[in-house]
Amino acid sequence: MYAVIKTGGKQYRVSPGDLLVVEKLDGEPGAQVAFDTVLMLGDEAEVSVGAPTVEGASVSATLVETRKGDKVKIFKKIRRQGYRRTRGHRQVETVVRVTAISGAGKTASWDGAVDLTPRSELRARSRGPARGAKGAEAPAA
Repeated sequence: MYAVIKTGGKQYRVSPGDLLVVEKLDGEPGAQVAFDTVLMLGDEAEVSVGAPTVEGASVSATLVETRKGDKVKIFKKIRRQGYRRTRGHRQVETVVRVTAISGAGKTASWDGAVDLTPRSELRARSRGPARGAKGAEAPAA
């Protein structure tokens, strides 16, 4: 089962278990979030399209983390005038894990456990043990 939801001025196609990055939402990690603006519900057999939303449908999710996104660089230049300006921007975004979809007399849920480990910690783990830290062994030559 899948649903098309609207949040932050954008539309997303979601299924139970999907990890979704959306515009900033209020809440702490582990909080339950409900999306009530469901534009469409579907499965293998049929599709329910809302006008404009599907009545009584909702998508439940668990908030994983709120973070800053990748940097977008803004560069302005006027040629032959010596004018150059560089700015950057990092948009605040929220990561959610979709846990359940309900509506149109049907319900689909995800049975997995939600991992609340932030991306920054996962990246640090992937780099390996810290160099020069106590207890870390030096590589054999």
